[in-house]
Amino acid sequence: QVHLVESGGGLVQPGGSLRLSCAASGRILSINAMGWYRQAPGKQRELVAVITMGGGTNSADSVKGRFTISRDNAKNTVYLQMNSLKPEDTAVYYCYANLLSVELTSPTNYWGQGTQVTVSS
Repeated sequence: QVHLVESGGGLVQPGGSLRLSCAASGRILSINAMGWYRQAPGKQRELVAVITMGGGTNSADSVKGRFTISRDNAKNTVYLQMNSLKPEDTAVYYCYANLLSVELTSPTNYWGQGTQVTVSS
């Protein structure tokens, strides 16, 4: 069984910073990519940023220049450094991983349970 465990959410004032972490655990053979999506109330889940285990990244235009995604392959962990936070960044942030586990024969998407990020004064 694969688990994604997120940490680092919370309440921050506009202009502030937060760092999210997500660690994948379980019987993992290989990880193709990890990243973050977010979902604000009344809106669809959207991509924030994703990073491949080779280091390639993709991020939403709305966070470019403010958010930085990084990973530690040895720890199966992905990080999201969020700076210059805005109220519109308020959402539940979900960790995502596309990986191959022992139990399955092809790579599969996994999701964390989500961590709340609230940007408010």
